[in-house]
Formats: sequence, C-alpha cells, structure tokens
Amino acid sequence: MVQSSVLGFPRIGGQRELKKITEAYWSGKATVEELLAKGKELRENNWKLQQKAGVDIIPSNDFSYYDQVLDLSLLFNAIPERYTKFDLAPIDVLFAMGRGLQKKATETQAAVDVTALEMVKWFDSNYHYVRPTFSHSTEFKLNTDAGIKPVDEFNEAKALGIQTRPVILGPISYLYLGKADKDSLDLEPISLLPKILPVYKELLQKLKEAGAEQVQIDEPVLVLDLPEIVQSKFKEAYDALVGSNDDIPELILTTYFGDVRPNLKAIENLPVSGFHFDFVRVPDQLDQVASILKNDQTLSVGVVDGRNIWKTDFAKASSVVQKAIEKVGKDKVVVATSSSLLHTPVDLESETKLDGVIKDWFSFATQKLDEVVVIAKNVSGEDVSKELQANATSIKARSESSITNDPKVQERLTTINEALATRKAAFPERLTEQKAKYNLPLFPTTTIGSFPQTKDIRINRNKFAKGQITAEEYETFINKEIETVVRFQEEIGLDVLVHGEPERNDMVQYFGEQLNGFAFTTNGWVQSYGSRYVRPPIIVGDVSRPKAMTVKESVYAQSITSKPMKGMLTGPVTILRWSFPRDDVSGKIQALQLGLALRDEVNDLESAGITVIQVDEPAIREGLPLRAGKERSDYLNWAAQSFRVATSGVENSTQIHSHFCYSDLDPNHIKALDADVVSIEFSKKDDPNYIQEFSEYPNHIGLGLFDIHSPRIPSKQEFVSRIEEILKVYPASKFWVNPDCGLKTRGWPEVKESLTNMVDAAKEFRAKY
Repeated sequence: MVQSSVLGFPRIGGQRELKKITEAYWSGKATVEELLAKGKELRENNWKLQQKAGVDIIPSNDFSYYDQVLDLSLLFNAIPERYTKFDLAPIDVLFAMGRGLQKKATETQAAVDVTALEMVKWFDSNYHYVRPTFSHSTEFKLNTDAGIKPVDEFNEAKALGIQTRPVILGPISYLYLGKADKDSLDLEPISLLPKILPVYKELLQKLKEAGAEQVQIDEPVLVLDLPEIVQSKFKEAYDALVGSNDDIPELILTTYFGDVRPNLKAIENLPVSGFHFDFVRVPDQLDQVASILKNDQTLSVGVVDGRNIWKTDFAKASSVVQKAIEKVGKDKVVVATSSSLLHTPVDLESETKLDGVIKDWFSFATQKLDEVVVIAKNVSGEDVSKELQANATSIKARSESSITNDPKVQERLTTINEALATRKAAFPERLTEQKAKYNLPLFPTTTIGSFPQTKDIRINRNKFAKGQITAEEYETFINKEIETVVRFQEEIGLDVLVHGEPERNDMVQYFGEQLNGFAFTTNGWVQSYGSRYVRPPIIVGDVSRPKAMTVKESVYAQSITSKPMKGMLTGPVTILRWSFPRDDVSGKIQALQLGLALRDEVNDLESAGITVIQVDEPAIREGLPLRAGKERSDYLNWAAQSFRVATSGVENSTQIHSHFCYSDLDPNHIKALDADVVSIEFSKKDDPNYIQEFSEYPNHIGLGLFDIHSPRIPSKQEFVSRIEEILKVYPASKFWVNPDCGLKTRGWPEVKESLTNMVDAAKEFRAKY
C-alpha cells in the first residue's frame, strides 16, 4: 500500500488559540506554564486530527511559539551575545530574538533593551522567518536549558501512541539562509558547516534513542540558484551525518516551492533514505528526479498543494503518482502535500458564511489531510469511487462557472499599452512641479500608513459588521479616530500625513471586500509571523472596482488639515500575492486586472484633491521567481507594468509613493516602478553595502529607521546615529525620514514616543543642512 504523508500542519489552532495565549503571555496576563500548556494542547490536537484522518506519516516539531527557524537557532545556541547578557528564561530569549525586548530596571533586575533579529520572507511565501545570525564567536551546541524540542515533542506524541516523523531544517539551508552579524561581516555562514554538523549529529542520535525511525530533513535552498561551493557541501554534510553507523534515524531529504533539477548533482549520491519533491510547482520533473534514486530510496510525491486553497484534482494528482509508481515501484512511493500546510487556513468546515457553490471549490489544511489519504488509497487500488466522482463533479463545476469570467474586464485588458503605463513626464520634471506645490523641508517626515488598531476600533468595527450600530454612527466614530491621528501628527510636526486607516481590517482584505472577483472567509487565518495572522481573500474570478473604496476617508482627513494627506492603497502585486490566487489564469493577468481597478481609484483620489498617493508593494520581491532566467525577467516586467498601470494616469504634480518591506531588494526592480518616493524597511539591515546599493537610486527614498514589529522605543540619538550612517552614502536632498512599516500592531504610548524622537532627529539634521 502507498503511504500518505503531511510535511507540516498549521500551529495556530482552529480559533487562533496560539495568538491569544502568546499575546497574553507578552502582556503579563498569562504565565509561562499556561503558555506551554496551551502549546502542548495544540500539538496533541494536531496529531490526533491527522491520525483520525488516516495519515500514515505524521510530522512532529512543526510547532513553534514564534518561528521554526528561530527555534533551531535557540536549540543550537546560535544566540548573539546581546541576548545572553540578561537573566532571561529560554522562552523569553526566543521572543527577544524574534521581536526585541525593552524593560525598565527594577530592584531585582537590570534594564533590558535589545532589538530583534532580522525577519525576512520564507522563500516566495507570505510567511516570515527570523534570520539566523552568526559571528566568529558563535559556538554551536545543543542548548538544553529548556529541553531538546524535537526530542521532547516526538516523545509527547509517542506518549499518545502516535509515531511521528520529526521535521528539522537541514544544515545547508539553515546556514545559507542565515547571515553574518554586524561585527563579523567577513564571515560566510556556510563556512560554519564543520562546526554545526556535530550538533546536528548529536540531535539525530538523540532522536534515534527516543525511537524516531525517520526524520524529515528540509533543504529548501535546493530550489535556489546555489553557488558551486554551496552545492559541493551537501555531500560533505550528509556523509558526515549518516556515517557508517546505524545510530541516526533514516533521513528523508525534503525540498519544496520550486525546481530542484539544476541542483540534482549536489544530491544524487547522498546517503539518505529518500527524497521529497514538490510536484505541484514542478509537475514535469519525474524523469529527472527519479534518475537519482538508488534502489532502496523512496520518492515522496508532493501533489496536494500546501500553498493554496483550491481542491486537489484527484484524477490529475493520481496520474502523477501512478507515473511515479511505474517509474520506481509502488513500495517506494509516498503521496504527500507539496509543502507544509502552514500556509493554508486550518479548517474549511468553520466557514459557515461562504457561498456553497464557491465553498465546494476549496480545501483547507484539515481537508487536505483527507486528500492525501484518498489519493494514496486510489493508487493503492482501494475503492474510493465515491470520493473520485464527487471530486470530478466539483472540479468540472468550477471550470464551467460564470463566476470566474467577466467579459468587460477581459475586454479592458486589451486596452493596456505602453502609453497607459507611462507617466506624462520623467521624474526630474515631475520633481520640479512637486517641489513648487508642496514646499517640503529637507528630511521630510512621514509614516507608512496605519496607526494603532485599538480595542475600541475593533469593537466598533465588529458592532457595525453585526448591525449593532448604524452606518452613520460608525462613520462618526471613524472620523473621530481619523481626527485623533491627524492632530497627533500635526502636534509632533510630521510633514506628510496619513489618516491612520482605522476603517481597515487588513491592507489586502479591505480592498478585496470592495472589489468584484473576490471571496472571503471568517476564520481563514494563516500565520504571517509570530502572532501576526492574516486572513487572505480568495480571488475566484475576474477583478474590477464597482465604486470608490478609499476616497471618502481620505477627503475627510485632508479637510481637517492644511498639510499634505496621503491617499493609501495596496498595490496590485501585493493584493495578488497576499490573496489566495486563481490557479486557472496567470499571475500576470490577475495583476493587470488589479492594476486597472486601482487606476480608477488613484484617478478618483486625485480628482477629489488627494495629490499624494501611496501604492504599497511590500510583496513585490516575494513574488520574484526563485531562480534567475526568463521567468524572473518576465515577472519583473509585468509586476512593474501593473504598478504603472495603476499610477500613471495622474498629473506631474501628483506625488506617487510606494513602500516595500521584509525582503532584500534590488534598486533596479524599484526603479522600474517609477514612483516619485519609495520607503523601504531598513532598521534591521546591518550591512553597509545594502545602503550603498541605493546610493544612485534616481528618485527620492526613505530608509526605515525603526522596527515597528518590536515594542521597543528608539531614542532620538539612535535615530540620529542611523541617519548619519545613511547620509555617508545617500544624498540628504533625496532622503525621507520614516518608520519601517505601518504602525497598526503597536500601542499608542510607544508610537507617540518613537515618532516624536524620529521627528526631533529630522529637525536636528535640518538645522545642520
């Protein structure tokens, strides 16, 4: 019988239990014992759910209180010295590395003030990992202060009578995805391989002693363009780990999210027991990947999409698996999810308000368990005819539905040409007109958009959604919140203001709810980072804008101030990337449809007197294909084109802003957008070469000066020092002063103090220049 396997399951809980207990712990409303107990409960629920579904190979160590890569850094003692100076419990060290920590001194404890480690996108997903940070003094060892997490969680499941397969990020990927600390910039992380391999070996031996038969060892960097030196390290690493003794579990080397074939030579002779490949992203790779298998190695075939919510086509998936069976034998094939299910919502059954027709097209993490089991049974010859028929009916109904097609939108797409996606004049001419219109000082200050979403805001939004207050009452409340934000910005001296976005639940969902072609969930939460969860809209059909979405709030905000007020929009690529996209049309078509819808909004804002307009594209980098080549260049072209379609219909004096975060960015990618001002997440970038890359960026730029994901408050002097470093390579005449990102998740006290310090630092530099 062909076995079924899941590479990982969402850790957040069906009702966001992990978020609630974690944030309660951070705020002092829950004890560490309560936090750990809830984590144990969530793990147990996940294992039992998968066991009940009939999954044969169930993962463990896929749970984390913050991030699985950060867990490994703590376990391997890759803890920068600044986090070890304080008497913190292991869980608090973990959280300090993930989100920073700032505490005032008490009679019994010294003050604590540390920034977080850098957080970046996990490949091309909307999940973020905390980047391992190494120095010449890093000494790897098993940090057993809080136990040995992979072993402890394996034993937890074992005590329930469930044999699991622990999941561990492999040594090459762990090092390659890390970076050198600011005091060791000459260090190449991969050079630390000889130091870390004995620690991996020790961990694997302890798992073997605990009774683990297999370990899923993830090496996702194999889908990247790897330098030859890195490719050569795979053989060295796995020969050292496996050795000649039978003292570690079998290793299943696992890749996902892309095409491993250019790196096959690096893994073709590894002493592992099997491989997993993503056949959703790369369905045509069977011949090549099967060619490296030895007679005793298994092939895990990832045919159930771990990244999207569409129902798996059983006929197509079974066909892929059947071909694998014909190639390597039934006893060597495993049916699996393409990646961890971390990227999908927990359970479709909790969606009681979705239209039944559309709901039948979807499959969330819990339903995907059933899918891998059914496919495995089907290729094993078991009778699953009822399931196959129901699936075929659903797939056919979606393909023929009128919900997906809007002839007017498709006709409008044909009108897009170069002129439609080009501003009326080049940036120098636009800049002259904008300087005359706005008369901004040197080092102009602004924020990225959102201000704190208080409990009062959430309560009133919920009341309005439930019909407990009228539209007029809700609008009055929102206007008061806008006025509070505007008056505060005026008070501290910000130059270009925002309205604070109190009416918005999420920067993508808010727009999706007002556009044709989208469906929405009530409980479809997915972890983005730490305790930040998002509820992505689902693009189900052609996209258009039936009416203005943001004009009313922006116009009101502008009416109560004489300073420029930014209109705030989310860009086409970000809406696409942070939604669950269609899988029946290309990303390019979806992005251009969104660009046209946003063009209408941009033009309406300008007509209403809002002439500074920000179109955020934080996801543009994450959408970049993982390998260089034609696919990547094509993506960059249509991504930039969709942005320019949205923004090029305005006058020269209208100032277009954009914002980017969470990624290492190429200035050339940003230049192609032709925005007048861009702001970039920058506060946790330690490499001075990164600043240098932007030194010749032709338009105006703001490099983010403080980390909005951390509750710590930077001092004025910290801002001054940061600006001084930037001005060594970037001209003052083009530099804007702003935070890293929106302030939605922060509290008002820290926002007030941080922004005041930021503005005061900008004023100090104006006096110097």
